[in-house]
Amino acid sequence: MSDHEHRSIWGHLTQLAFKQDWIDAGGIRTRYVQAGPSDAPVLIMLHGTGSSWECFCATLQSHSAHFNCLAIDLVGSGFSDKPDTPYEIPYYVEHLRAFMDAMGVQKASMMGVSLGSWISGRFVVTYPERVEKLVLLASSGLIVNKETMGRTIGVRSKAVDDPTWEHIKPVFNSILFEERDRIPDLIQLRQTIYMQPEMKRAMDNILVLQREEVRLRNNLSEDDWRSVQQPLLIILAPDDNPDYLVTGRRIAELAPNARTCEISGVKHWAHYEKPEVFDPVSLGFLLEDR
Repeated sequence: MSDHEHRSIWGHLTQLAFKQDWIDAGGIRTRYVQAGPSDAPVLIMLHGTGSSWECFCATLQSHSAHFNCLAIDLVGSGFSDKPDTPYEIPYYVEHLRAFMDAMGVQKASMMGVSLGSWISGRFVVTYPERVEKLVLLASSGLIVNKETMGRTIGVRSKAVDDPTWEHIKPVFNSILFEERDRIPDLIQLRQTIYMQPEMKRAMDNILVLQREEVRLRNNLSEDDWRSVQQPLLIILAPDDNPDYLVTGRRIAELAPNARTCEISGVKHWAHYEKPEVFDPVSLGFLLEDR
């Protein structure tokens, strides 16, 4: 067997010094992992819909050599608290702000995947003084596609209603390009998350953003993106759902300090599927001018 066939979450973390813990962030018990020097510049990593910090397992070692990396489980996701309230983008933004305050972080760069990119965008518009740079993968929060939203609702609801292996595995079909990257580690972890008693209710609250009227009021406007002065690196994945490619390209046209990098053969998780391509680009961008 090739090494790729033995890939695992833990395999990416074996030589990494890191700490997993929980912290009270504005009343929300928040799970996070910290890696890298505590006195280094902070890089906060934000996962996508219904995911967890482990989506950054292949990225932490390279980036923690230069940054104090904080990868969190967003409110309602992973093993963080799941209050019974709709999780709209401002709610996530305030959770992120409370997490930063609790950790004593005044300013950070952010790496966001899908929902995480959407939250990062709204955060920089709301709290520009607290953001240094942004890395966006599967850029979201600008357009509405009923077909994509309906598919997301269907797959995620089925997975959480009956979290069998057969129902969890399809969650990764829209996230990972290669079948070989949809490893048992990821499926088992997501299964464990979705089997939590409170997860079904939490998923209903997560999926409110897949309703047209809710998404429209949460999207960033083109003027919002024009106002972002911070440097942006936008990863474009031509083999992903076109929604994210269109969104990423449009943000790059609007934001005055944006640049793009196209990575083929990946979907949402370029940082996981092709870290050998993503890491040098991401680190080159984040370390520029330091």
